[in-house]
Amino acid sequence: MGKYIYCITDAAGEESFGPLGIGGRGDELTTITHRDIAAVVSESPVRRYPVSRENSLAHERAIEAVFKRHTVLPVRFCTIAEDETTVRAILEREYDEFRALLNEMRDKVEVGVKAIFHETLIYREILEQYGEIRRRKEAVASLPPSKIHRQLMEIGRMVEAALEAEKARVREEIVEALRGVCCDFCLTHRLLGERMIMNAAFLIGRDEEAAFDREMDRLAERYGEMVAFKYVGGFPPFNFVNLVIQVSQGGHDGAEERSSRRNPLRR
Repeated sequence: MGKYIYCITDAAGEESFGPLGIGGRGDELTTITHRDIAAVVSESPVRRYPVSRENSLAHERAIEAVFKRHTVLPVRFCTIAEDETTVRAILEREYDEFRALLNEMRDKVEVGVKAIFHETLIYREILEQYGEIRRRKEAVASLPPSKIHRQLMEIGRMVEAALEAEKARVREEIVEALRGVCCDFCLTHRLLGERMIMNAAFLIGRDEEAAFDREMDRLAERYGEMVAFKYVGGFPPFNFVNLVIQVSQGGHDGAEERSSRRNPLRR
C-alpha cells in the first residue's frame, strides 16, 4: 500500500475530509503536513489507475472537498508515493515552490465559460456580411441540379472559412472584455461542434466574482440571441495548476524530474 496524493494545501495540522479515496474502497482523505503546508492523501495500492471517468471524477471530487476549506494545488492524476515518509520528504524538498504557488492561488477560483453561435442567426449573418458567398449562392440557385455540385462544395468551404473567421473575431472580443476581471485564462479546451466559439477556463479572485458576473451579463446583452453563454464557477484551479511530483521508484510510474505547473499565468 502507498499514499495516493490528490493535492497540496495550506493546512498546517492533521485533518480528515471523508471517505472519498480513489478506488471505491472508502479510504479516508487525510493530511500529511510539513510546516504550514500539507499533502492530502489516501491509502492506495501502488498501481496504475486507468484514466476512466470513474477514477477521474474520484480524483477531482477529492480535490473539490479540500477546496471547500483551503487553497489547493491539484496534483497530477495517479501520483502515488510509497509511504508517509516519502510524502514528507516531497513536502520538505518542494516547500518553497509549493508555498509560493499556494500564495499565488489564495482566494482564487476557476470558472468555465462556453460560447456558442445560434445556428440560424450566424449563417444568416454570414450571408449578409460576406457578399461573395451571397452572390455565389444566388447564382447557383438558377442552375440545373446537374451543374451545381462542385459550386455547392466551394460555397460550403467558403461558409466554413467565414464561420471560423467570425468565431475568432467574437472569441477575441469576449476575451478582451473578460481580461480585466480575471487573473488568467486558458483557451485550450476542445471545441465541441462547429458553432462553439470558445470553451475556456478563467481564474478569478473571489473579490472579482461580482465584477466577472457583471461583465458576463454585459456580454450576454451585447450579443443577444446570436451567442448563447454557459457559465459555471467555483472550481479549484484544475486548468492552471497541475503538479507533477517526483515520487520514489516504487510509485505509479517511477521518478519524475521535479514538481511543476502545467500553465504559467498569462495576465
